[in-house]
Amino acid sequence: MLLTLTAFIVALGLLVTFHEFGHYWVARRCGVRVLRFSVGFGPVLLRRQDRHGTEWALSAIPLGGYVKMLDDAPAGADEAMRRAAFNNQPLSRRVAVVAAGPIANLLLAALIFTVLNLWGTQQPLAILGAPAANTPAALAGIQAGDTLAAVDGQAVASWPQARWQLLGPITAGGQVDLALVGPRQDTRHLTLNLRSQLPDSEGIDPLAEAGLILQSAQPQVGELTPGGAAQAAGLQPDDIILAVDGQPQASVQDLVQTIQQHPEQPLILSVQRQFARFDLTITPAVVLEANQPIGRIGAQIMAYRPMVLVRLGPLDSLWTGLSNTLDMSLFSVRMMGQMIMGAVSWRNISGPVTIAEYAGQTARIGLEAYLRFLALISISIGVLNLLPIPMLDGGHLLFYLIEALRGGRPVPEQVRDHATRLGMSLVLALMFLALFNDFSRLFR
Repeated sequence: MLLTLTAFIVALGLLVTFHEFGHYWVARRCGVRVLRFSVGFGPVLLRRQDRHGTEWALSAIPLGGYVKMLDDAPAGADEAMRRAAFNNQPLSRRVAVVAAGPIANLLLAALIFTVLNLWGTQQPLAILGAPAANTPAALAGIQAGDTLAAVDGQAVASWPQARWQLLGPITAGGQVDLALVGPRQDTRHLTLNLRSQLPDSEGIDPLAEAGLILQSAQPQVGELTPGGAAQAAGLQPDDIILAVDGQPQASVQDLVQTIQQHPEQPLILSVQRQFARFDLTITPAVVLEANQPIGRIGAQIMAYRPMVLVRLGPLDSLWTGLSNTLDMSLFSVRMMGQMIMGAVSWRNISGPVTIAEYAGQTARIGLEAYLRFLALISISIGVLNLLPIPMLDGGHLLFYLIEALRGGRPVPEQVRDHATRLGMSLVLALMFLALFNDFSRLFR
């Protein structure tokens, strides 16, 4: 619980503060007077004023931050202060300052992706499991053990890359060309005919619905018990168990259950050791567990999944980071449009409880997973703030667009006030819906 809360506070604090820093950085370069930059909200704990007159503050509630600018010059102000007021800036500068926050979030996501690509990450190979009957993958002829090598001519090195390349075609529907490498290293090309399959609030994976699933982790021999049945049969650490008596063992649980059900009964294990495949005969020893005889072979059984190190050069890392950010941003906008049209359930909207849960889960997995989580949430914050809803940055940009179309005449203040109240009501309604969805998931 403590890790989940800490990971959530760090994520939200970092991303919102970075958003506000985008506003601050551009405002300073546009000559706008910034009165305060606060990390956190509420009572100020520490403060310092720089030579430009900006107060830098650390506040008590670490859930983000804010930038306070000089909106209007006070009565009797000199010309320099009047020029430094935000509302006296040319339209282009006001647009730049407002847009800088969401853009900062998108650039942060691209930077995280770029660093991860340079750093290199271990990712599972795109080895496919057996597709369910009558799914598009099964009808196209995909078989268990096929490795996905390319999607629509775009090479993929790992399952995460394959998922991302497939997500667009699957949500849009239509045909997608796949290049596959079989277990015997034979290459073939198949065409999948897909219907539009949108993400579902119940957790249904659109790729799995199309029959595209990652092969389960295979059972692998770990540490051996000296003098045990496994050692006597000739098993060695790192051996992979493919089948027992000709029956494939899809998971560690399947293998352990098979062994336990056959005490003192010879079993033929199909084993892969590096590039060699052969059979061994093993007879599990009998032990009593809850007064019931079960089989044991005296070996640790672990889950093995083939992995590949995905690492890109500097230019490729930067290009991939920018491309991923753009693709995910467009995908988010498309999903929002599908919600408005009713094609995607509003139950997909998540609030702080779900975000905190994912923050904790990714933090437990490791730094790489947590950084990817930060990038995704940063994209969400950037896209959300660009929506043309009054009170959000996108709402201000909408007012500026109308001002430009009106020949430089601002939107009447009364219209802005009504629109802002409407926008606030909409944002509050979305927040309530997100919290309702969060608690619905917790208690169902």
